[in-house]
Amino acid sequence: MAEKYEEIAVVVDQSSLGNGIYDLTLKTDKIAKAAKAGQFVSVYSNDKSKLLPRPISLCGINRDDDTIRLVYRVTGEGTGTEDFSRLVMGDKVRILGPLGNGFTVQPGKKAFLIGGGIGVPPMLQLARDINAGIVQTPGEEKNPGQAACKGAVCDMNIVMGYRDENTFLLDEFKEQAASFVATEDGSVGTKGNVIDAIKENALEADVIYACGPMPMLRALKAYAAEHDMDCFVSMEERMACGIGACLACVCKTKDKDAHSNVNNKRICKEGPVFDAKEVEL
Repeated sequence: MAEKYEEIAVVVDQSSLGNGIYDLTLKTDKIAKAAKAGQFVSVYSNDKSKLLPRPISLCGINRDDDTIRLVYRVTGEGTGTEDFSRLVMGDKVRILGPLGNGFTVQPGKKAFLIGGGIGVPPMLQLARDINAGIVQTPGEEKNPGQAACKGAVCDMNIVMGYRDENTFLLDEFKEQAASFVATEDGSVGTKGNVIDAIKENALEADVIYACGPMPMLRALKAYAAEHDMDCFVSMEERMACGIGACLACVCKTKDKDAHSNVNNKRICKEGPVFDAKEVEL
C-alpha cells in the first residue's frame, strides 16, 4: 500500500481563475514526491469547528520543488473551500495525502484525456506525466514509486467540457497536446458535450482517461463500449474520512469488496480511478 503523510503545508501562492475557481500551490515535505496523477489530498480547514477535510484532486505535482497544485471550486459560503480561498502566501494548512489510486496508463495506446467542469484540473498532471514518461503502467500498480520511461508513453488528444465561456487551464493543456473544447452554450469550441467535440473533430483513440460529473462519465462508458475502447474514470464523490474507513463514498461494482463483502468499492480507497467496466455509473 502506498504511503500517505499528514503534513502542515505552506501556501506558496494562490490566485483566482474566476467564477469561484481558485488555484492554490502548497509546499509539502513528502507528499509531492510520493504523489501520482489522479490521486488527491484531504485539506483541513483552519476553522476548528469544521472537523472533516475536503478532498481535492491534484492538478499539478512538482516533484523537484516539493509542491502540489490544487485547482478547486468554492462550493458555498461558510464551507471549507471558502476558507481555503482566503489563504495567502505563508499561511499554513493541514493536509493528508497522497490518497486513492491514480491513473494507470496503457503504453502505446492512443488516448483521449477528457475532463469536465472541476474534473478538468487533474487531467493536466496526467498529460504532463504522459509526455514526460512518468506514469504508472499495468503491472506496476503496487509500486509506490514513479515508473520512468523515455519520452511520451502514448499519443493523446485532450477534450475538455465546460458550461460556458468561463473556461480555465486551456492554455496549459494546449502546451501538452492537441486540445478541444465543448461548452453547453456553444460560447467556446463545440456546442454540446465532450462526445460532441470528439465527433465534430473526427477524433479517434484506443483508450479513455476521464474525470468529471457522473452524466459525462456514464456517457463516456457507453461510448467506449460502443467503440470497443478501454475506459478509465476518476469518480467525483463527496467524501468524509478520505481513507476508506467510513464507507460514505461507496459505488456499486461487479465484484464483491473484501472490506465490506458486498458489491461496493470505496471511491476514496479503491478509487477514485476505476476501469469503467467494473463500476455502475
